[in-house]
Amino acid sequence: MLIIPAIDIQGGCVVRLTQGAYDKKVYSRDPQKTAKHWQRQGAELLHVVDLDGAFSGTPRNLEMVKKIIEAAGIPVEFGGGVRDLKTIKNLLQWGAKRVVLGTKAIEDRAFLKNACAKFKDGVIVSIDAKNGSIMTKGWKKTAAGKTSVADFVKTLIDMGQKEVIFTDITKDGTLRGPSIQEIKKLIAQTKIKVIASGGVSSLEDIRKLSLLKNKGLSGVIVGKALYEGRFTLSEALKFA
Repeated sequence: MLIIPAIDIQGGCVVRLTQGAYDKKVYSRDPQKTAKHWQRQGAELLHVVDLDGAFSGTPRNLEMVKKIIEAAGIPVEFGGGVRDLKTIKNLLQWGAKRVVLGTKAIEDRAFLKNACAKFKDGVIVSIDAKNGSIMTKGWKKTAAGKTSVADFVKTLIDMGQKEVIFTDITKDGTLRGPSIQEIKKLIAQTKIKVIASGGVSSLEDIRKLSLLKNKGLSGVIVGKALYEGRFTLSEALKFA
C-alpha cells in the first residue's frame, strides 16, 4: 500500500482546497521544491493535480508539471483537465508514470475506450463521488445518467483497467476521516484495486485504511494532513 503525497497546483502554487471548492490555503510557491521534499521523506509516487486545468477543462500548468517530473526523482501521476489523447501521449513521453482521467472518461466512453486500449496502465481513472453520485467538471457537476460507481468501475474492468482512484469529495480537505465503508464496499463489489483519497486526518486513519491493504486497497493519497503537520510521511509509511 503506497502513501502518496498530493501536490495540487493552482496559480503556480501548491494549495489545498476543502471539498474542491473553497477555503484555499497556499503551502508553497515552489512545486518542484515540494516534490523533492516528499521524495526525500520517502515517497515512492506523487499525485500531481492541475486545479486550474480541472476547473477550466484544459491543463494550465503543463510546463510546471514537466519540471516536477524531471525534478522529482520518483514516479509522478498527473491529472487535471486532460481530455485528449495527444496530451496523454505528451505527458507519458515527458516521463509521467500515468495520466489521471476524470471528466472526459466519465462523459465520453469512446474516448475512454480508446485511451485504455492505447495507453493501458499509462492511464488511471479518478472517480469522484458525492452522496453516491459521480461528479465531473472539477467536482461541480453531477455526471449524466444514473450509473453507479460500482457499475462504472465494472466498465473500466471490461476495458482492461486494474486500478482506480476513489475520492469521496464530501471528505476531501476536511480532515474528518476517510470514507472507509464506501471504500470497502467498492472493493467488495468490484474486486478492483483502489487508491483512496479524501479526508485522511491522522495516523489512526492510515492504520484503519492499512487493514484493507490485503483486500484491495493499493494506495492512499494524502494532502492536507501532511501539509498541516498532523503526521509526517515517514510515520505514515510505517503502516504501508
